[in-house]
Amino acid sequence: MAVNLDAIMELYGAAYPLLAQAVPYGRVVLIASKNVPAPGPGAAAYSASKAGVAQLTRVAALEWAKDGIRVNMVHPDAVFDTGLWTPELLAARAAHYGVTVAEYKRRNLLRTEVTSARVGDLVRTLCSPAYECTTGAQIPVDGGSDRVI
Repeated sequence: MAVNLDAIMELYGAAYPLLAQAVPYGRVVLIASKNVPAPGPGAAAYSASKAGVAQLTRVAALEWAKDGIRVNMVHPDAVFDTGLWTPELLAARAAHYGVTVAEYKRRNLLRTEVTSARVGDLVRTLCSPAYECTTGAQIPVDGGSDRVI
């Protein structure tokens, strides 16, 4: 809770006055988690903290819109090109599901690999004029999940 919720609440409080002065460029994009719309077993604390910060972010979108600040969030899943995923961990997870590592990395409806660069591209685009009429959006970045759709 301290990292995933309390720290973001403090950050929002400190950033709000600066974002309000940055109009029309005040933008927030929270990297949330697929555990917000689709929590899994064994991740109660993580899922609850991410759900709390998602709700906090929705309230920020409601309250900050009057100042022209856009607040959106993305829900990535299965982003395997980060330091959290070692080759050993990927191999173990793939073996657990009886698939290859390549198949495990593409375990979504579109059978595409979700990368940190793709998540970053979406975040950048959400901050661009292409989304100037959007606030409060929650966008999955997961290749499609039957647990979320």
